[in-house]
Amino acid sequence: MTETRKDISQAAADALAQDAAIVKARLERQARIETTHNPLPRVDYLCKVVGKSSNDAATITLRYVPDKLLIQEEAFGIYLAALPVTETLESLAAMVLDDLNNELVPRFLQICVAASRDGLDAGHAVLIEDRRPRWDNAALLARLPNF
Repeated sequence: MTETRKDISQAAADALAQDAAIVKARLERQARIETTHNPLPRVDYLCKVVGKSSNDAATITLRYVPDKLLIQEEAFGIYLAALPVTETLESLAAMVLDDLNNELVPRFLQICVAASRDGLDAGHAVLIEDRRPRWDNAALLARLPNF
């Protein structure tokens, strides 16, 4: 095998190992998310949970319209404490959105990540949301700013 082929093979093996580590970390994070059954799944209603990132650099606000599952509030704090420190609020918001969408499968999910007031990023915030295809409840979502 030529040196170039060995380099390519090693690069491919390294990439696979890195991908495996990312998947493992994601599964470990998501395993910390504990849920409970929604007592009224046929009704649309808003839920709100607030917590701090593991290094207290950001406040994370979760607003969602549940379907079959609700997040357990205590477990949300444990989940947040286990999150890795990220370089940007945007990457933190995307990570939380992806994890919670996977575990809760809500009708609507909104994540707001705001930098701590005493940090260098004070005033920086990120709002990211997702909803199920064909789900809409404009009257309920209009209440979000006051919720």
